Amino acid sequence: MGILTAAPGTLLASASHDEGGFHAPSMAEFFPPAVLFEGTAFELNRVMLIRILAVVVLVVLLALWAKRMKLIPSRFQSSMEMVMEFVTVGIAENTMGKTNAKKYMPLIVTLFFLVLFTNITKLIPFLNMPGTGVIGLPLVLALVVYVTYHWAGVREKGVGGYLKSALILPGVPPVMHVLLIPIEFLTKFVIQPFTLTLRLFANMMVGHLLLVLCFSATSFLLFSADFALKPLGLVTIAGGFFVYLLEILICVLQAYIFALLACVYIDSAVAEEH
Repeated sequence: MGILTAAPGTLLASASHDEGGFHAPSMAEFFPPAVLFEGTAFELNRVMLIRILAVVVLVVLLALWAKRMKLIPSRFQSSMEMVMEFVTVGIAENTMGKTNAKKYMPLIVTLFFLVLFTNITKLIPFLNMPGTGVIGLPLVLALVVYVTYHWAGVREKGVGGYLKSALILPGVPPVMHVLLIPIEFLTKFVIQPFTLTLRLFANMMVGHLLLVLCFSATSFLLFSADFALKPLGLVTIAGGFFVYLLEILICVLQAYIFALLACVYIDSAVAEEH
């Protein structure tokens, strides 16, 4: 079942009018058929094309900002500088300190903007699908963070020193280590990348389904339902606009949380023992 898109708040389910019933969104939304290079290793579907488009727009935007920087900033330059300062200072430096933040700033900035731009594609007319709504991209980004903070910890402390700081909690009675070391190992080496992945993926997927559900219900109630049910369409479209506004906040918040947790994990890996 596809989605016909016209503008924010006008998502319409492609329910068959021949059947005359309401068709709720399904997980098939996130697994569309191939659009290009079908049957090859380079097969691209709609979600992948949206991700590529988001990256291209992001690169162009940052390139324009860098190229047009002036001593007296324009509104565009000022806006970009505010966002960049929020990421570099508000997230990275405030979490990791200036020294560590400087080392890992390119990664944190990339993560924030990439997650943000692939999140907000679900709010853009004719796209209406988050690039992070399919688990592949969140998982890859989480693995990048996972490899980075373990590599940073080993580089800073050596293998033995890093394992000791990661698994052995200071000030704990020795007998408790039998219980705590396996828990710390599962948390830092197994669970963390999955929680980082699922937090982003689940929020984007659920938000998309809620938007489609609200506006699909609106389409059905206003154009296909009995006359007595049509006023309910006003309720569903109001709910849809509320969810849409909420999703704007969630898209930004999830980018912030992802970048913040990356900083927390890296800082924890390289921090000196006290």
